[in-house]
Amino acid sequence: MPRTGRLHIPGGCYHVMGRGLERRRIFNQADDKNDFLERLGNILAQTDGQCLAWAIMSNHYHLLMRVGAQPLSKLMSPLLGGYASSYNRRHRRSGYVFQNRYKSILFDADSYLLELVRTIHLNPIKAKILKSLSQLDRYHWTGHAGLLGIHSQSWQAIEPVLGLFGKRIATARQRYREFMAEGIKTKIAPELSGGGLIRSYGGWEAIQALRQDHIVRVGDERILGDSDFVEQALKADALQLKEKTAIQRAGWDIKTLIQRVCAYCEIAPNQLKQKGRSNNLSLAKALICYWGTEHIGATTNELADRLGMSQPAASQSSKRGREYCREQSIEMEGIC
Repeated sequence: MPRTGRLHIPGGCYHVMGRGLERRRIFNQADDKNDFLERLGNILAQTDGQCLAWAIMSNHYHLLMRVGAQPLSKLMSPLLGGYASSYNRRHRRSGYVFQNRYKSILFDADSYLLELVRTIHLNPIKAKILKSLSQLDRYHWTGHAGLLGIHSQSWQAIEPVLGLFGKRIATARQRYREFMAEGIKTKIAPELSGGGLIRSYGGWEAIQALRQDHIVRVGDERILGDSDFVEQALKADALQLKEKTAIQRAGWDIKTLIQRVCAYCEIAPNQLKQKGRSNNLSLAKALICYWGTEHIGATTNELADRLGMSQPAASQSSKRGREYCREQSIEMEGIC
């Protein structure tokens, strides 16, 4: 069966999970965990994404991510690929590190954000690695301590979570911790897997009954939310796919993009690999990186190679291109 494509909703929130190959340990020591977190922070700094909650266990990880204009894959691919290579070098091994591709579930933040934050951060207690919330308060390998102002990671987005508990930081932290304590007492875990629309119709048995009555409903295991949220997400994703298809049919590819951007910036394509600080040259690279990743579907690695720059530099250049387009209200099709 072909793999289901990933949904990309700009500004959307995703619960991301991944395991080690054959459920093996992929975080054997503190160096492994610190490497993973440092890479995550560096990649977040290169994109406009946020990490709202996280937990690193011995053989798997959980991340609660909010993406910007760039899809989740643009963040996760360099994170997991870079970590796997580093892990293999550090442990003198070769081969795959992660089991299959990571799982991501788009969720309705208004309904599920806090419950997911709590579930993710309570992982070490539920797994009996820690015995109490007091131990979790000072535990290095989840985002819980960061929300309390202890062992905080500079890249962790604190305000979007604590802001839901109050305006004053001290009060918000107290209420957040009380919320976490309530989660420890709860014996029945909330249902937080995908397929929200399916559950909103009463589960798979109800869906089968509806099908027998020739009523077709949409269900998607990639999404956690009620029927309206799921339908809106699928519609938004379909519109983006339609837009990309239209761009490709109009004859746009990387070569075309480079030619038209260079003409717009009044430079020659063979100047792109120059190291000068020309404003026109810098703008051309920024627009190529932004439109190349956003509309053409190119990777930052591919564009970096064509432009004679590093992948991190290409990511930063893409951000500058996006800002320029917003300020000047221009679109790719408008430079023809």
